[in-house]
Amino acid sequence: MATEGHAVTVIGVFALQGNVREHLAMLAEVGVEGRAVRRPSELAEVDAMVLPGGESTTMDKLARAFDLFEPLQKRIADGMPVFGTCAGMIMLANEITGGTADQETLGGLDVTVRRNAFGRQVDSFEADLDFSAFDTPYHAVFIRAPWVERVGRDVEVLSTVSSGPATGRIVAVRHDRLLATSFHPEMTGDARLHGYFADLVRG
Repeated sequence: MATEGHAVTVIGVFALQGNVREHLAMLAEVGVEGRAVRRPSELAEVDAMVLPGGESTTMDKLARAFDLFEPLQKRIADGMPVFGTCAGMIMLANEITGGTADQETLGGLDVTVRRNAFGRQVDSFEADLDFSAFDTPYHAVFIRAPWVERVGRDVEVLSTVSSGPATGRIVAVRHDRLLATSFHPEMTGDARLHGYFADLVRG
């Protein structure tokens, strides 16, 4: 595991599925060393992790196949900062609805997330979201996205949908050093959320 006195913040990206290259580019833009993580030895060398979008049931199976599931679960339980986006949000949630019967999550984030929540209404869409941490709206890209149906007492809601059929739905949350969004921040060209996460890691 990276040490506390580590001169450079190193953030890993779960690299078995999803927009790995895009997340690595965003991390570089905010001055962080990003590394693709596919095996436990690589996980041991990073200070934090990004769980990208993809297909959550496939990510679950791949993490097990590459012996990453239990080490990831333990690092999260031990307090490692993690940023989950879209399917990554599902992987972080303590509880999911709309999943498969045998689907498990890494857990750590005290929320209930509904898989493919926007699917029947709008498979993919874009929206400008207000964030308390930012002075101007954040343009978000949603692709068969989940939403958060329940938040635990210590979970902070960072953003909700402000218009359309999903008005009021929770799409960004934070609990201590765990951050999760329903959308794909790596696809917008706006690195503010990656910078926000990097600050959580450094802090």
